[in-house]
Amino acid sequence: MLEDLTTAAPSPTAWPAAYPQGYAVVDVETTGLARDDRIISAAVYRLDARGEVEDHWYTVVNPERDPGPVWIHGLTSEALEGAPLFRDIAGEFATRLEGRVLVAHNAVFDWQMIAREYARARSEAPVKQRLCTIALSKELGLPLPNHKLESLAAHFGVVQRRAHHALDDARVLAEAFRPSLRAAAASGVRLPLHECRPLTEWTDRPRTAQQAGPGGYRSAGWRPSRKRPACPYPNPGRYEPGKRLKQGMRVAFSGDTSVERELLEDRATEAGLHIATSLSRLTSLLVTNDPDSGTSKVVKARQYGTPIVDEAAFGQLLGDVEPASDG
Repeated sequence: MLEDLTTAAPSPTAWPAAYPQGYAVVDVETTGLARDDRIISAAVYRLDARGEVEDHWYTVVNPERDPGPVWIHGLTSEALEGAPLFRDIAGEFATRLEGRVLVAHNAVFDWQMIAREYARARSEAPVKQRLCTIALSKELGLPLPNHKLESLAAHFGVVQRRAHHALDDARVLAEAFRPSLRAAAASGVRLPLHECRPLTEWTDRPRTAQQAGPGGYRSAGWRPSRKRPACPYPNPGRYEPGKRLKQGMRVAFSGDTSVERELLEDRATEAGLHIATSLSRLTSLLVTNDPDSGTSKVVKARQYGTPIVDEAAFGQLLGDVEPASDG
């Protein structure tokens, strides 16, 4: 079926020499979106340098906790009883990832979940780079109505059989990634690769009742500091409630979020938004789950009339960001 979805492949001499030598197309299903949530199933399709499928692998994982939104992923506690723990499949998972670019739809989410599981297991995933198919579809200028996997699949004529089942989602993504990769190679498009840094936020320090993390580890709340690349788009101004976000808008965050702050910031950056570390009259939007907190950012937002939305609303807005205006 993959062969029916491809465009004409570039000749061997035309294939970009700088492209990676192999890919691991990944999907994970999880108990939720927060830093303490766990992986409950994982699938990997290994592809060679030109996107040809080599093999695939799937496993369920016992999350050692409630499985979360069963109505989405379909994996009940009974179905996961007796499944291996993540540490039991970490080695096999690693062999599927090693030496390859991790490819996923909203790749920063899958990477963060995988990296945290390896950190809990006192190990590191052998991944140096990731590629988000949302970012690639933007680079290719695909005429998609939104950035959902189902829209990308429909564009390439790929039939989804079991949405939110890790193996089928990985298959669908592999089938959609192959023609995307060939189109990028044929046009000489630079692939939107991002560095993957291992996490060290779970340590073996003794836990307390207040500080216990999943699996008996204490969350140190650490994340590597890094300088984000400058947003390439001009600031189009304030966000207008009821309308779409637009690339170049300046977004600030205040207070705790259920999804790890770095993950939210990465999603916003990959959508073409500018992450503002402080709030000014130029800030387009403030994201906070506690608009009555009285933090300096909230106070300034009130003073300047900066729109405020909560994390859930922001997540919805991220799914359909308006491209920056030409010129």
